[in-house]
Amino acid sequence: QLQLAESGGGLVQAGGSLRLSCVASGRTLSRYRMAWFRQAPGQEREFVTTVNWSGNITAYGDSVKGRFNISRDNAKNTVYLQMNNLKPEDTGVYYCTAGYYYTERPEAYSYWGQGTQVTVSS
Repeated sequence: QLQLAESGGGLVQAGGSLRLSCVASGRTLSRYRMAWFRQAPGQEREFVTTVNWSGNITAYGDSVKGRFNISRDNAKNTVYLQMNNLKPEDTGVYYCTAGYYYTERPEAYSYWGQGTQVTVSS
């Protein structure tokens, strides 16, 4: 069973940066496509970004393009989300997830972490 654990969330001012990490255990991360989703209070889970198994193909949600960057280090079983120029609307719980094919639908992903809170103040 693959287990995922996010870290790196926190409180930051608008325009600031945060780097989230997602460490996998139980199975080799390189077997999976990885993605980040986020969820604000009262809203549905939103696709943020995804990366293929080797790390050379990525996709981003329109709201984060040009500001966020996903990367992975399979040797460390870790996926990262670098978030720059943060905006108050980026506030939410950020989830790391693993799946098998490209999709922006959260229900298609098989494994989820507990999430890490990101709060951006104006």
